[in-house]
Amino acid sequence: MIHKYIFAGALVALALFSGCSDDFLERPPLDTLTSDTFYNTDAQVLASTAPLYNVVWKSYHDQASFHLGDVRGGTTWYPWGTTGVRENVLFRTSGVTQSSLDAYQAFYNVIGQSNMAIYNINRLAGPEVSEAVKNQAIAEARFMRATAYTYLVMNFGEVPIITNNIEEMNNADIVRNTIPSIWEFITRDYLFAAENLPLTVAEAGRLTKWSAEGMLARTYLTRAGVGQSGGNRDQALLDKAKEYADRVIKMSGKQLVRPYENLFKYPYDNNSESLFELEWATTNNYDASNTQTSQITPFAEIAVNNDGWGGSFGATYWMLSLYDGLIDRGTSPGPEDDGVKPGFTTDQRLKASYMLPGAVYPEIKVKRAFGPNKAGDVLTVPDPGTADLGSVFIKKYVVGNDLNGVPATQQRYPHNNYMLRLAEMYLIYVEAAVGNNESTTDPTAVGYFNVIRNRAGLPNIVGPIRMNRTWSADPTVYKDDVLEERAKEFAMEGMTWYDLVRIHYYNPEKAYAIINNQDRGGFVAKPDRFPNPTGWTFTKTAWFTDRNAVVNSGNFYLQIPSVEISQAPNLTQPAVDYVFGE
Repeated sequence: MIHKYIFAGALVALALFSGCSDDFLERPPLDTLTSDTFYNTDAQVLASTAPLYNVVWKSYHDQASFHLGDVRGGTTWYPWGTTGVRENVLFRTSGVTQSSLDAYQAFYNVIGQSNMAIYNINRLAGPEVSEAVKNQAIAEARFMRATAYTYLVMNFGEVPIITNNIEEMNNADIVRNTIPSIWEFITRDYLFAAENLPLTVAEAGRLTKWSAEGMLARTYLTRAGVGQSGGNRDQALLDKAKEYADRVIKMSGKQLVRPYENLFKYPYDNNSESLFELEWATTNNYDASNTQTSQITPFAEIAVNNDGWGGSFGATYWMLSLYDGLIDRGTSPGPEDDGVKPGFTTDQRLKASYMLPGAVYPEIKVKRAFGPNKAGDVLTVPDPGTADLGSVFIKKYVVGNDLNGVPATQQRYPHNNYMLRLAEMYLIYVEAAVGNNESTTDPTAVGYFNVIRNRAGLPNIVGPIRMNRTWSADPTVYKDDVLEERAKEFAMEGMTWYDLVRIHYYNPEKAYAIINNQDRGGFVAKPDRFPNPTGWTFTKTAWFTDRNAVVNSGNFYLQIPSVEISQAPNLTQPAVDYVFGE
């Protein structure tokens, strides 16, 4: 049962983490981790929460994070097979889909470890531990627990709230809780974190008050649609989202990284824009290391030791259509698609997120010759030649190998993964400013929107920022500037699916229409010259017939994994409101 799994996972997480050597991730020897010795000082109490920054997220981060957030969200595709990743492309997931199980168990592992950290700190912290440090460590645990519940409720809908793993360990009668009460629980955890996390930290990578306030901005924006209908949201919660986003922008001391591509060039960890990262350690310990890079690197020849298995992943046709000027979307004037006229974009986020043929990446060196590349060359993305199906490969988080100074070994990459960036605060403010209208000309919102566009190399938006309530495949009729900007800003950061869930809360028909109209089918991108193209043509693959998902209320959410239901059958019973202790 899931409660047994998370109880066990919580107990072993410290052992899994032994051997790390990065900043606060430094672990004492295993034989010193006893209740009599480990919680006696401030440093020991803070060390006890270190696993919450990586190990417990491993099963989600490795593959499920982008299988759900990007593949399911429509920004990234995978063309082959009838199970696994392809199920997420076409919304045919079931109770035995691997990414669903990996995510569900990872989230409850985070919750279990967080609960155990809170339990142990309250029970075992010695008299020399300061109250401030005790509250900080508990705040870190509650922050992580809230984050895991956020992902759970947005993927699976109604799920059980568990706060005490000791009591719940043998409870086979556990039931699900309602979506509104789960969001209330999440909010309370983040509010506690905001009150008890420090303004700044001595150890790079730890959470701060601004991490929690940033999550509150995201939470209130999402909660504004929970239980609503007719395309309207709760205005008071929209106002709170604006307030928290603006506070983080103006008071956190954080700044956007420029240029955009530097956000994803090694080393970038814990930079001026980052509010929360998964802190992967340079260690021999598999569970504390970043293995996602192996899954998404498209060419084995640029990986550390042939561990580049991501050649079938790439940008969807829909994703590429969002970049200004790249593919004609029905606006005039504009470049044509279907191989007629090359398109080009000045949006710098494209090259930093996905690899188009002919693009050159000086920051990545080739370990073994392939395509036009000799060993030791900087990477030039190969030309598809006469192929009528290809991938615009993933670039974001693909950092290269030891030839360009990355201290990695196979399936053990050192760089972190963003969970929250300052850029999101700008776009949260904009979306909350549009609120229940179809557009906004609010000068602060327009200014924030253009800060993000300008960083990407784009001009200021002309006219109001639109978020029409209804959908039309013709962008001259329908436009959601915020969703599209977020998709470009956060592609391959596991975000777009959750943006669609947020829309679904208050306007499900719009969410279904967006997904059903995303072109998720095969195509080939061809450069007008090679290398360093001045444009590309994008020709849809004629024989590739599964171009669109079919999404409705019956398949929008993921199913709770069958193995969990088989051991806790009450998970199929109607959800109940969670009873808060006060």
